[in-house]
Amino acid sequence: MKKILSLTTVLAICGSFLYAQNAVDLKVQLDNASGKISPHMWGIFFEDINLGADGGIYAELVKNRSFEFDHPMMGWKRLENVPEGTFLIVNDGRRKGNARSLKIHKPTDFKTGLQNEGFRGMGVKKGDGYEFSLLYRQASPGIRIKVELLNEQDQVIGTAALPLSQGASWQTGSVTFTSSETSPKGKLNIWFEGAGDVEVDMLSLFPQDTWKNRPKGLRKDMVQILADMEPDFVRFPGGCIVEGRDLATRFQWKKTVGPIEERELIINRWNTEFSHRLTPDYFQTFGLGFYEYFLLSEDIGAEPVPILNCGMACQFNTGEVVPLDELDEYIQDALDLIEFANGDTHTPWGKLRAEMGHPAPFNLKMLGVGNENWGPQYIERLAIFQKILQEKHPEIQIIASSGTDPNGERFDYLDEKLRDMKVDIIDEHYYRPPAWFLSGADRYDDYDRNGPKIFAGEYASHTTRPQGPGRSTWEAALSEAAFLTGLERNGDVVTMASYAPLFGHVDGWQWSPDLIWVDNLNVYGTPSYHVQKLYSLNKGTDIIPVKLGDQNVVGQDSLYASAVYDANTKELIVKFVNYNEQSVEANFQLDTKKKMKGNATKITLANADRNVVNSLEEPLRIKPQTEQVNYKGKAIKDTFPPYSFTVIKIPVQ
Repeated sequence: MKKILSLTTVLAICGSFLYAQNAVDLKVQLDNASGKISPHMWGIFFEDINLGADGGIYAELVKNRSFEFDHPMMGWKRLENVPEGTFLIVNDGRRKGNARSLKIHKPTDFKTGLQNEGFRGMGVKKGDGYEFSLLYRQASPGIRIKVELLNEQDQVIGTAALPLSQGASWQTGSVTFTSSETSPKGKLNIWFEGAGDVEVDMLSLFPQDTWKNRPKGLRKDMVQILADMEPDFVRFPGGCIVEGRDLATRFQWKKTVGPIEERELIINRWNTEFSHRLTPDYFQTFGLGFYEYFLLSEDIGAEPVPILNCGMACQFNTGEVVPLDELDEYIQDALDLIEFANGDTHTPWGKLRAEMGHPAPFNLKMLGVGNENWGPQYIERLAIFQKILQEKHPEIQIIASSGTDPNGERFDYLDEKLRDMKVDIIDEHYYRPPAWFLSGADRYDDYDRNGPKIFAGEYASHTTRPQGPGRSTWEAALSEAAFLTGLERNGDVVTMASYAPLFGHVDGWQWSPDLIWVDNLNVYGTPSYHVQKLYSLNKGTDIIPVKLGDQNVVGQDSLYASAVYDANTKELIVKFVNYNEQSVEANFQLDTKKKMKGNATKITLANADRNVVNSLEEPLRIKPQTEQVNYKGKAIKDTFPPYSFTVIKIPVQ
């Protein structure tokens, strides 16, 4: 949709401001709701970028545990001077998804071992337990294993011995031990003691203290910071990794389910995407696969929103496409995914879900076809998907891509075509400077209420890009808060919104800014995280108009506002952004027959310095400040600090 900027928007861009002594009067039309807020309005977008999965939320500490990287010994170092032929990479093509293993040949009992460096080191904590495990086979007894956990100074801080049984078939071995100190950059030694031959694979180290204490599960603190947001949905597995640099490296969900040791590793497309941030050791082991994504969504009370390849690789890279008459495999992937998520346990894919530990369905309701694809070739392929999915699964809503940008020729073409196709949900993306977000608070005010719904699937305000870790500034976050007032005011049209990317590792990022930053032991939310969280935790059920005169508050005097009513808690929730360098006095007049009952809760994010950031050293420099306030009558009269975002929750009956 083409938009013409309003005069109020232009003034907002130019930095118009209101002096504190001139109070502004706003009317809150509490008894005149304009629509219903979507039940899945605020969510999270997960992509395996910036070491988001391997080396991030997937708690495995060993890098290249199955020797399947392009360089089989990447991440590993041989210990001691050993004879040639002691270590041998074996490729057994008969094993599904995991062809390589390591054979250790020791005709005599000389000292030898391997060291794994982890993902930019291994983060371990004092007093916590760790499980080392592996697959192995040895025809004759003779070899036993000793593991050592090392700190940055190569001092042993944990150790355990593991005897290996005799047998021609692959076996599982495991042992647990405790770390005696905390180390953010630990390493793992694996010593092969005795004499003989043994073949090993899936050499693994996991903390025992994972999310919900699931063995070989997810990193607890990273899941918790997501759960704290109470997101309505989780979009997975990304973005651009859905497409792949070429179709051979696209995300294929069927290779990410079933036994972990049978999942087929691929190179991560962010491995070499940016020349300034090359990451040659970035692969996807798929220990975090589609089953785990569904389980994560369920754990945190969110709707699962998977996105599948539409038969097109990334158009910024190779732009490969599958011929239309060869699209059946891709469409069958979509049909089988619905069966995996929702099917009866007597169906093939429903049975697999049950065998993995979840007999009950995951209740999938939405499915994305394509990510940031564009042009006639996308529309042609989407139409085939749409026809078959609507015939076989009319209960599933289809999410379609509007390309990479929120305007321009590509966007206009797709917007028109997708509306003609009556697609359920259009996925719009915008990575733009703060001024764009400030000027776009009225973007959806005139969207067709009877057309497709909108998914703001990837958004982030960029002051500059790329930046270093944590450079999600208060300026960026506050401009997002202003823009989100427009999404909330139009919550009957914009049914979903999620910031992107989600995670960034301070030692392994490719793209920034990101919503949440981590190292091997710590996690913190950026100012943008706190903005998104405040919207998510204060969603409401009904859209309440807020007017300045007879207009929506979309940047006049650099002010922005929206409001909702929560029918469950009987609260009016007002959101107000003051994007001025001075304080602003505002009077919100409640146009209602209801009365305020009790104290209001006022939550404020504010800082006069728009360049301020959170960091590992100061993770809560920008954080919500909560206070109880007693407003009188049917008016909210208050003073709002410079460069602030405020949420006011008022009991009304």
